[in-house]
This record gives sequence, C-alpha cells and structure tokens, in this order.
Amino acid sequence: MSGLVDALLIVVAVVAVIARQFRASRIDTARRWWLLPAVLAAVALREPGLVDAHHRTASVTLLIAELLTGLAIGAGWAWTSRIWTESDGEVWSRSTKASGAVWAVGIALRVGLFALGAAIGVHQDSSALLLALATTLLVRSGILVRRAHFLSPLAAPGPAYGEPMVRSTGKERV
Repeated sequence: MSGLVDALLIVVAVVAVIARQFRASRIDTARRWWLLPAVLAAVALREPGLVDAHHRTASVTLLIAELLTGLAIGAGWAWTSRIWTESDGEVWSRSTKASGAVWAVGIALRVGLFALGAAIGVHQDSSALLLALATTLLVRSGILVRRAHFLSPLAAPGPAYGEPMVRSTGKERV
C-alpha cells in the first residue's frame, strides 16, 4: 500500500473516531471489539517501512514511544469516558471534555515525536502512526468493556475521571 493510501486511511480513521467520540454509543460486550484494531495493526505491520534501516535504534525508540503514547491515550480516553446503563440493561458511553483534552495532548505528543524523528533524520512511515492508532483503539475498547462488566443493570451514569460525582437517575446531561 502506498504512503498516500496509508495517510488517507489514518485520516479517515481519526476523523471517524473523533466525530463519534462525543456521541453516545452502545457498548456491545458480546461483539468482537478488538477486530478493528486488529485489522489496523495488520495493515500497519504488513508494510516494510516500519523501522528505518539506516537508523534502527532511533527508529525503534520512536516506534516504542509512539506505541506508549497510543497506550496512554487509549487508557486516558477510556477512563475519561462516561458510561451508564439504561433501563433495558444496555451499556452506553460518551466521551467528555476531559477525553477531548486527552486527544489534544496525544496529538501534540505525536507531532512532537514526528518532529524529533525528522530532526534526527529518521525516515518515518505512516505505519507507526497506524499501529499506534490500533493500540489506542484496542486499549480504549478493552477498558470500556471491562468497566461495562462491573456496572449494575440499573446503575446511574458513572462519573468520568475529573468530573464531579453527581447522582442522577437518567441519562447524563448534554
């Protein structure tokens, strides 16, 4: 796959994820929540340019930093998302303002890593970014599914990290 197609795939995935994050969405614990991240990872790992052959150590270090950033963003995003159970037993989630801040910090860190790599002359392929996005989505989905398993069927919306604890019986405020 060409770099242009990879870049387009990344932009489409990020736009879709960000656009959906502030809408309430049902958490289906029975489905294959890991499938999209697995497909993204397979596409990323299929490309030969993941590690720069001329700067192996620096390239692998940047790749590890990118993956750790993706892991942190996924965990932060999941823990700052509000989840609740509707009266029919379905579990729902929606991102909060804190989730948006997690994304902003994550994007800034990724831009910084790219700039650092460019400054030291490391060739960076879009595969590393795609792999980090897969990591982000996998960690977020895994944590949300785990959080959903611990909700009681009639639980009020659980507060996200950094939000005041407000007891309500219905859906969260918009």
